[in-house]
Amino acid sequence: MKTDGSDDRDQKKSLQERIKNLEEEIKPPEKKDSPISQASMGWRMVVDLVVGVGLGFIIGYGLDILFDTKPLNMVIFTLLGFGAGINLMLRTAKEMRDK
Repeated sequence: MKTDGSDDRDQKKSLQERIKNLEEEIKPPEKKDSPISQASMGWRMVVDLVVGVGLGFIIGYGLDILFDTKPLNMVIFTLLGFGAGINLMLRTAKEMRDK
């Protein structure tokens, strides 16, 4: 019993169309920038700054205790942490602008 390939091709084409239609139905809608995501980016900036200053303070204070140079390293590393936090904030702002 020979069959011509047209039945197979028709079934394949029908199946491909059904799959394509189902993929379009399942496809989630595109996300838009919402105020919530902008607020989370703002909090990210704040956290970056606070963590930078905090880590700089802790490292500087630890070095001051280790080398007995009380305020010197604490001030230097706190300022370096502040600079690093500002740098991260600017990078986050650039990332937001590029979106």
